[in-house]
Amino acid sequence: MSRPVALITGASVGIGEQFARQLAERGHDLVLVARDAARLEALAKEIEGGSGAHAEVLPADLTDAGQLASVEARVGVVDVLVNNAGFGTFGSFHTLDVDTETREIDLNIIALVRLTHAAASAMAERGRGGILNVSSLASFQPGPSNATYSATKAFVTSFTEAVHEELKGTGVSVTVLCPGFTHTEFQERANAPAGDVPGFMWQEAPEVARAGLDGLAKNRAVVIPGTANKVMGNLSAVTPHAITRRIGAVVLKRATT
Repeated sequence: MSRPVALITGASVGIGEQFARQLAERGHDLVLVARDAARLEALAKEIEGGSGAHAEVLPADLTDAGQLASVEARVGVVDVLVNNAGFGTFGSFHTLDVDTETREIDLNIIALVRLTHAAASAMAERGRGGILNVSSLASFQPGPSNATYSATKAFVTSFTEAVHEELKGTGVSVTVLCPGFTHTEFQERANAPAGDVPGFMWQEAPEVARAGLDGLAKNRAVVIPGTANKVMGNLSAVTPHAITRRIGAVVLKRATT
């Protein structure tokens, strides 16, 4: 019997890499998508040697319309889609490069929406499949000094919850994963201070990926990995934004001074 196929975006490092490894262990062949072809090739070779899974490498910049279209076409025949690609920026919005901010929106929202649509259309017709969209704990409140990132992730969480509800009864599972601080390259790439974040708030990429895949298997709408993150997520959900945005601004100001 042929193995189910999972396509993972942002698969070259961090949580995305862990999704690839764990899906291979769970019996999937893979399509690995990211910009860094060399990293993807090395990961594919390692996974194929260790698990017996086939790993196809599909280098793509998902902010480029043509390259995104090629990934959309590939998504239509996969059994699982993991929308993990994304990046963040840090600083006062008016001081940041606006082209980078709009590219952030293109990747975090536009690419995710187009790939979700391509996958959901094909999966609903077949009556099976799974879509896991990676959001963030930051999606539950405004993020001063992290404005664009938090807003894009708020979209991802709301959008995914709605699609989850729409596809109930079709055989298609749809889950949004909302991790908090995770040991990856994300903070460094975003130029975001995190030195004052207490140790208990951090998680490792393997446990975050595992929580997301387990949640997708159960067709849970929202997965918040980690006890501390669950508490913060629940508090954010019931606390007025007028309070959470001020708290966030104070915390971030302290982190940068």
